[in-house]
Amino acid sequence: MNKMSVKDLKDLKGKKVLVRCDFNVPMKDGVITDENRIIGALPTIKYLLDAGAKVTLCSHMGKPHSIFSSEVKLNKKDQKKVEAGETTKEAIIEKALKDEPKKLTLAPVAARLNELLGGKVVFAKDVIGPDAKAKRDALKDGEAVLLENLRFHWEEEKKEENFCKALAYDAEIYVNDAFGTAHRSHASTAAIVEYGIIKTAVCGFLIEKELSVMAATLENPARPFVAILGGAKVADKLNVISNLLEKCDTLIIGGGMAYTFLKAKGYEVGTSLLDEEKIDYCKEMIAKAEKSGKKLLLPIDTVVTTHFPDPIDAPIEVETVDSDKIPADKMGMDIGEKTRALYAEAVHSAKSVVWNGPMGVFENPTLAKGTIAVAQALADVYGKCTTIIGGGDSAAAVQQLGFADKMSHISTGGGASLELFEGKVLPGIACLNDKK
Repeated sequence: MNKMSVKDLKDLKGKKVLVRCDFNVPMKDGVITDENRIIGALPTIKYLLDAGAKVTLCSHMGKPHSIFSSEVKLNKKDQKKVEAGETTKEAIIEKALKDEPKKLTLAPVAARLNELLGGKVVFAKDVIGPDAKAKRDALKDGEAVLLENLRFHWEEEKKEENFCKALAYDAEIYVNDAFGTAHRSHASTAAIVEYGIIKTAVCGFLIEKELSVMAATLENPARPFVAILGGAKVADKLNVISNLLEKCDTLIIGGGMAYTFLKAKGYEVGTSLLDEEKIDYCKEMIAKAEKSGKKLLLPIDTVVTTHFPDPIDAPIEVETVDSDKIPADKMGMDIGEKTRALYAEAVHSAKSVVWNGPMGVFENPTLAKGTIAVAQALADVYGKCTTIIGGGDSAAAVQQLGFADKMSHISTGGGASLELFEGKVLPGIACLNDKK
């Protein structure tokens, strides 16, 4: 993935640059609760501003497309209210059109950016409307404007060409620094370049790092190469499992998806999460590992309980059993102590590790021990092994457990990371200019 980056651009002074960022940050009552994505975007923005570019920043926030779409679909709760005659679809949409812009506005992000960048950022109250146009026209060299939430326009996700042209406006250069959305083929992530509207298209420092660390490791890893996959369902990671088996030396399986593999081996899994339709696929993967001489490690003991905790962090009684002896009335919720040791041993002998997906219900203190053990094993080899966390729940777990500073790289994109692990071409990266 030999793509041009902002460092390859020359003479940026006075140039009009459109930057796709990922400012989809968590907020509560209009207050940002985690600004990691904002901090992650700063190096690219600062570089462009310091070079004297006129910068337009854009991003999505949340999922307002249920209302701001060409075909409005109500959620189940609202649909039931309509069917019961408590309200109408039109009334729900009218209320949402008033509430959603308040809840999903990027105004707080613009205010925080302005603080971090010394007053160089203004906020446009629309995306392609008169306020955005006026503020883009008024930009001086070394200043930036952040547009309102892209997804307030259904045309963003539908890649509508006229919307792409309006979004581009008079931009001469396009920079994609939103790895978390690079697997989406939307107007602002790919179509604006694919339609030929902006011809100079490069990646920012955030995406450049993702490619240089993660893609490089997948293409040419230091060996032994260990891949760790967890999470809920096999169906979510079909192609990831197959692709990683071809690349790694050892594939470790944990989380809810492990029980379908155990079932494929003929074990009783009780009431554990199970993808019935994927049992044969798991058998194929087990056979594929054996045929290719790869290690496929599954849990040898399992933490079980009678029910899923409600709320998720509630105290719960558990016991540990061998993975081939899960009681018929109990469900697996985490890997056991012997499995933790087995997985840690594999990590300690590795030179490259990629990890996506927790080993159990890590949000519950009683059921987080497996995920903690894997995170600790990766922290133990810091400096001696390339350790990559593939975004999503794994990244959240590493951050929450305090191991973030002991990882080589924590990806900013869960879905994008998974598709990279699958070997897919990401639209938001494929559209960028290749280095000459």
